[in-house]
Amino acid sequence: MLYRENGQFKTSYSADQQVLPITQDRIAVGLLLAFAIFGVPLLADEYLFRAILIPFLILSLAALGLNILVGYCGQISLGTGAFMAVGAYAAYNFVVRIDGMPTLAAILLGGACATVVGVMFGIPSLRIKGLYLAVATLAAQFFCDWAFLRVKWFTNYSASGSVSVSNLSFFGIAIDTPHEKYLMCLLILIVFAMGAKNLVRSHIGREWMAIRDMDVAAAVIGIRPVYAKLTAFAVSSFIVGVAGALWGFVHLGAWEPAAFSIDRSFQLLFMIIIGGLGSIMGSFFGAAFIVILPVVLNQALPVLGSLMGVTISTATVAHTELMIFGALIVFFLIVEPHGLARLWSIGKEKMRLWPFPH
Repeated sequence: MLYRENGQFKTSYSADQQVLPITQDRIAVGLLLAFAIFGVPLLADEYLFRAILIPFLILSLAALGLNILVGYCGQISLGTGAFMAVGAYAAYNFVVRIDGMPTLAAILLGGACATVVGVMFGIPSLRIKGLYLAVATLAAQFFCDWAFLRVKWFTNYSASGSVSVSNLSFFGIAIDTPHEKYLMCLLILIVFAMGAKNLVRSHIGREWMAIRDMDVAAAVIGIRPVYAKLTAFAVSSFIVGVAGALWGFVHLGAWEPAAFSIDRSFQLLFMIIIGGLGSIMGSFFGAAFIVILPVVLNQALPVLGSLMGVTISTATVAHTELMIFGALIVFFLIVEPHGLARLWSIGKEKMRLWPFPH
């Protein structure tokens, strides 16, 4: 009965419309953020930062951007990896071609460049939708893969085709250690998550959801499909571009076009399907699942094989991971299309009524 709302009265419109209207939620989120900012750097080791925490934060940001486009606006995209690549390579070129360019400014400018490219490839959404739109965004993936591999200007004429960055800074503070990189990604994710949460609750977010549910009816009641679809592509591409720049600058440090291949696009799409379409929380659930599952399988399957007297190779572990991903996607599409976020919401509703059955 700790999750009941007895005695929590809303006396103003702003109090009723706040992001977290329940006091217990505000306390839980505050404690979670405090632990993430102050507790995790004291408890986690370097492997945990590099292998789990930093990839989780960056992929959560990318999934958040994709969820705005696919989950809230209903525009299917298979070119998310391309927009991440645009953000990463644009930020890299800002750093190497402009002396004294701050890292944060380069990352944001990389997101702005991804916005331009995303809007360009989002223009076909004004006339096509569904599978045809997915193919159009898939063209963005192939085009960007070709451009960053063949046009040497993007890689600053690197002979190997790979690029690298160093000497990261955040508001003038040098970012060298893994826990400093973690805190940088965490602060950026918090800002973007709060902005996205408020944006989807605003009038533009309601327009996106109206277009998703039925674009013809939305146009009849005065919503402009051109404006709604292109703003969804713009916001989504900006967030994904920033995530791509963070992936290259913070997580990889050195990368080549294969780091943002079509596999990355499918991985992000799996995240929002498993986590929950049209849910900010679902982006975090999906990213956590995709990041943690391979680590658990890599540790658990060899141990299980040794207990059974069977040697399990790394190839078998990789294939098992893909099979589990596919099975879970089919499971969620059939049983719970709204993913883990919906299961979390159902659990919260039951907690609000417990111990009563109704």
